[in-house]
Amino acid sequence: MKQIGIWLDKREAIGIVLENNREKEFSILSELDFYNPKGGSRSKTRWGPQDVVQDSKYLETEKHQLKRYFSNIVDTIGDVDELAIFGPAEAPDKFLKALQEDHPMLATRVKAKEKTDSMTKNQFRALVKEFFKFGEQYL
Repeated sequence: MKQIGIWLDKREAIGIVLENNREKEFSILSELDFYNPKGGSRSKTRWGPQDVVQDSKYLETEKHQLKRYFSNIVDTIGDVDELAIFGPAEAPDKFLKALQEDHPMLATRVKAKEKTDSMTKNQFRALVKEFFKFGEQYL
């Protein structure tokens, strides 16, 4: 049985694969561009015109980059029996939504989606093992 736990945010995805009483780790960088658009500027005159920042083009670019990032994660995990998704903010929600839209069979294998803060790799490894109760059947 192949079980995978993934911790992801917008910068990186870290995964632990538990299979045949062995564990393997993988990491995928997102390659997202973190835009910091400069705000609109005021004219020198009082009540003068303002320059407007178009956030829509930044959001559209981010949407396409996230889609490519999630596709890389799906290609890496391949066929899996059980999947658990962890992470801060909205990245796990967006990943689950992308799975439901683009990979419905894989989305049915998601056993949990939990919000977790940043953690070390050892803490994450322990979390995944505890979640799947890995190793207990071999004791």
